[in-house]
Amino acid sequence: MNMEPYLFVYNLLSIKGIGRVKANKILGSFQNELNRKDIDINVLQNKLLNYLSKAQVDEVISKKATNDNINSTNTIKNVKFITIYNDDYPSELRKSLKSNAPTILSYIGNLNLLDYPRVGFCGSRKASDKGLNTAEDIATQLAEMKLVNISGYASGIDQKVHYSSLKNGGSTIIVLPEGINRFRIKKSVKDVWNWDKVLVLSEFFPNHIWTSNRAMQRNATIIGLSDAMVLIEAGERGGSIDAGYKTLKMKKNLFAPIYQGMPKEAIGNQILLNKGAIKLMKSKTTGRANLNKLFKLIEDKDNNDQLSL
Repeated sequence: MNMEPYLFVYNLLSIKGIGRVKANKILGSFQNELNRKDIDINVLQNKLLNYLSKAQVDEVISKKATNDNINSTNTIKNVKFITIYNDDYPSELRKSLKSNAPTILSYIGNLNLLDYPRVGFCGSRKASDKGLNTAEDIATQLAEMKLVNISGYASGIDQKVHYSSLKNGGSTIIVLPEGINRFRIKKSVKDVWNWDKVLVLSEFFPNHIWTSNRAMQRNATIIGLSDAMVLIEAGERGGSIDAGYKTLKMKKNLFAPIYQGMPKEAIGNQILLNKGAIKLMKSKTTGRANLNKLFKLIEDKDNNDQLSL
């Protein structure tokens, strides 16, 4: 009897007391098996007994978490899965989040987008018109430079980034704060949608619902996947400024736009500039956001990555 690797991983994560850190450690013994089509149950049992009790091992083998949390009710087909030790798991995510990297990712769309330089976005759901225009300008410039945008899927900044990128021929990655089965193409991006240019990712059980904790956790994944981050109109508290702090803690470049007429509620941008974020201003020559420093940092990182291969 065999079990598909992704079902084994979800079953393991469904056991009480097994979080992603412990699961990642256990799965280190299954690297070869995780890159196969399925895993022999006898192999599973023998190796798992080095880490779990007999009762826990039996639960992993017989667990029916797949029935409750994995079976797809999504009208979109072709959901696929990558475990942390699969060859195509994003190395930047594992490098950034280390032992706390997502144990498994479910996805729909073009996984090859992870092979390109990526810029992440975070910002207010209730951004001002200037904030939305700034997000549109930056996302458009990145699309023109063939850089991939990454963001969540909320209203406001997230939706503006995805729309602007796809409208201008760019590519975009959506990272969900809920399970992949809950994903639907929203009206705001439907007219520019192109599955060759989109990747949708989730680190949660496929039927998990949105929670604030999952949204915060998801932000760390966006940062981990990104070569640099752009933060637009963060408040003094909340998910956006928390993402900014996480970016700085991971020692990644954080760009914070500053412009006339910025809402007083967006005090988070200035707070993060005082903590080490990079000020992003409009170019007097072009009237667009001056992204020269961001482009240079991405180019330097890409060159360094190539040298380390």
